[in-house]
Amino acid sequence: MNAAASRHHRAVRARRACALGAVAIAALLATTACGPTDDAADGAESTQQPSASASATATPPGAGSGGGSEEDAGVALCTLDDLSISATKYGAKDEPTRHLLLVATNTSDKKCDVQNAPEVTLGDAQGPAPVLDGASPGEPVTLAPGEKAYAGLRATGGHMDTYDVASMTVTLGSPGGEAEAEPPADLTMPVESFPADDGQRVTPWAGTEGLAMRPITTS
Repeated sequence: MNAAASRHHRAVRARRACALGAVAIAALLATTACGPTDDAADGAESTQQPSASASATATPPGAGSGGGSEEDAGVALCTLDDLSISATKYGAKDEPTRHLLLVATNTSDKKCDVQNAPEVTLGDAQGPAPVLDGASPGEPVTLAPGEKAYAGLRATGGHMDTYDVASMTVTLGSPGGEAEAEPPADLTMPVESFPADDGQRVTPWAGTEGLAMRPITTS
């Protein structure tokens, strides 16, 4: 090999070595460039953690507990001392007294519940008027001071054993048997007297006059 060819061969090898060195340097630079990106990701992660912690501690203790205990507390059942109960004739003035509207007004200074049906005894009956068939009691009626609940009473149902009624009593009974029943109280008669028979029936307490009287007047 002459001197010129030898110089050419060395130059080619030098270029190859230079190229390989350049590739190695580029790879090293790329690896070095990725380092800050990972560090930045770690930094972002650590920056987000305190934010999540702050969000959790920002929620007031007890939030989402479903309301205060006062709102969840039940309302006591009404007693006769809490109520004023009246009976009025229901229907046209010139018609015989067959249906009566009972109205219970909360005269106390607190809310109370009436539930089931009033126990109304007409004159010398052996017991209170039975509840109308199919008139199952709904939810208790809650009465704020001054509010009213209604019940309907049918005195005659076209049955036998008619007798004359000159007095009436009412009691709230003992709903659920959780307390001893109160003694009955006298009701003021809506008229001087009226007939009753063993078809007499009463409806449960309701929040409106219509709900109380409709079942008893259409049965």
